[in-house]
Amino acid sequence: MITTEHLGKSFPIGGLFNRHALHAVRDVSITVGRGETLGLVGESGSGKSTVGRLMLGLLPATTGRVLFEGQDLAAARPAQMRTLRRRLQLVFQDPYASLDPRRTIGAQIADALVIHKLVSPSFRPARVAALLDQVGLAPDHAARYPHQFSGGQRQRIGIARALASGPDFLVADEPVSALDVSVQAQVLALLAGLRAELGLAMLFISHDLPVVRHLADRVAVMYLGRIMEEGPVKAVFATPRHPYTQALLSAAPSLHPERRRARTLLQGDPPSPANPPSGCVFRTRCPIAAPACASTIPALAGLTHRVACIRV
Repeated sequence: MITTEHLGKSFPIGGLFNRHALHAVRDVSITVGRGETLGLVGESGSGKSTVGRLMLGLLPATTGRVLFEGQDLAAARPAQMRTLRRRLQLVFQDPYASLDPRRTIGAQIADALVIHKLVSPSFRPARVAALLDQVGLAPDHAARYPHQFSGGQRQRIGIARALASGPDFLVADEPVSALDVSVQAQVLALLAGLRAELGLAMLFISHDLPVVRHLADRVAVMYLGRIMEEGPVKAVFATPRHPYTQALLSAAPSLHPERRRARTLLQGDPPSPANPPSGCVFRTRCPIAAPACASTIPALAGLTHRVACIRV
């Protein structure tokens, strides 16, 4: 359904006489099939959210392109982009800041119905009620304001708002990171059910590996703007090949301590995206780095399970 080809995004930073670029995303090529969920994981600042916004056309790409059903988003005319906006939607990370406190939730959910002229004014209340019911809320909640709901309920409202336009592709940007664990499970179950019911394709962004393992079909691991490893969830979690993926999985909590991998500790802090290392961006923290890693940018190689490392 949606493909990125050598996608890159840089942001200018610095003052008038010291202006340079921060490379948030570099050479990212991923695909999400119809009805599929791709989990995108990595440390904070790795570029995950930027990739999500690039795939929705909310940010212009510096290099590469995004294709939605073969159509280049950057080449779409305003009228075409308006149609595409209806089919590409976002669930925000923060359920508190993403809703307008001065408007009822019914009015906010109905925005997409008004903007895209999907139903007549007389049928909007019924459609809003149906969307609230779909995410597990009562139809009469439409008249309430955001402050009258819990965090989990607000995230359900955000999901209902994203579904109002009838999207085909959904970017869920860490949608459960601000919620309690028990509430996280409810929202994840809701997303899984909606995906199955509606046939949604989804990019699920998270730093929580157990959550991704539960929800995603495939997973891509990002570090400093690049994809380090990508493949089916079962393959990547069972036999991680990149040292960075191995370190992430060794640090993830487990309900079965006897099955946990030996802890792999990474040395130092991630480098700045404004001044990344030469060659492999992970080499300064990699336990198996070789001299050649300083001069070679590893390609993401493989068929269904791809890894960017010259040592594996």
